[in-house]
Amino acid sequence: MSNLYNIVKRCPETAARLGRLETVHGTVETPVFMPVGTQGTVKAITVEELAQMETAMILGNSYHLYLRPGVEPIARAGGLHRFINWRGGILTDSGGFQIFSLGGLRTIDDAGVTFVSHIDGSTHYLTPERVTRIQNMLGADIAMVLDQCPPYQSPYEAVREAVARTTRWAWRCRQAHQRPEQALFAIVQGGVFEDLRRASAAELTGMDFPGYAVGGLSVGEPKESMYRTLAATVPLLPEQKPRYLMGVGTPDALLEGVRLGIDMFDCVLPTRIARNGRVMTAKGYLTIRNAVYAADMKPLDEQCGCPVCRQYTRAYIRHLLNAGELLGLRLTSYHNLYYLAHLMKEIREAIRQDRFGQYYRETAPGLTKYNGGVD
Repeated sequence: MSNLYNIVKRCPETAARLGRLETVHGTVETPVFMPVGTQGTVKAITVEELAQMETAMILGNSYHLYLRPGVEPIARAGGLHRFINWRGGILTDSGGFQIFSLGGLRTIDDAGVTFVSHIDGSTHYLTPERVTRIQNMLGADIAMVLDQCPPYQSPYEAVREAVARTTRWAWRCRQAHQRPEQALFAIVQGGVFEDLRRASAAELTGMDFPGYAVGGLSVGEPKESMYRTLAATVPLLPEQKPRYLMGVGTPDALLEGVRLGIDMFDCVLPTRIARNGRVMTAKGYLTIRNAVYAADMKPLDEQCGCPVCRQYTRAYIRHLLNAGELLGLRLTSYHNLYYLAHLMKEIREAIRQDRFGQYYRETAPGLTKYNGGVD
């Protein structure tokens, strides 16, 4: 995968860069936000609609797909792309985040992770080798190593042990990986401890993976801590390889991540909040279920050109959501994904035209409204 990533343009004022990620399923221009299709679908959105938004790559989760429908049916279909009828790029997460999020449903040892299925209570044992084989069978363009993501505010020693285990697992994944057309990315861990981030980055870059992710952020820490840790970590990653910040999707964090040199992002946020009636707009979050919008005939965002904002009113979408109509959450989900896709397109154009520094200075203050997260 020596020709996986090429830098097209660098911002002279910041670490932002415009790049091209070359995959079997087409070119992905970076910086890019990848919608999350955990179970082989971006919730409430069709692949045709994703293509309309010029989505180049989506994310699937190998742990969830392994549980349901199972890897074998997907492999028989010719891989995940054919199974879900998606012609763009796919990145599959290894299940490392489930180690973090499932809590009492899993136990960890050096050999692997024992999960209790959240679906039927069955027990499953996943090793780095097995997780890698699963992703080989799914046939994603980019696969991730199995890692251990420690919770925020974990004690130093626990984070140090997680970093050491992540390094050992990364090597085992690399040894087990068998698809040369599939890029395997390593994941730098270390919590908010800069010395552990340096150690993790040094160990993993020494293994010469095709790409590197920064994991273990956006897990509860203040954004100031996330940005500080990111600023200390990104320069430790190879300049000529793609850099991926996992699990980040608020507009302010996307812009800041690009400024610090990140190329790829993913997050469930845009569709998750959409299902709860919250949308992203040029003026910040808007909770469309609120009674104040019952007779509001304006679009969700007057500055947005998406089909939802061109054709539907706040009052109508509020009615749909409050009536439990599925169309309501489809419309809010489409809008949120379009909003982030358009933001990333603006960012790429700003880098291409050598004006990202100015764009950042003009745009960042308006995005501070997202700093508090979802209220």
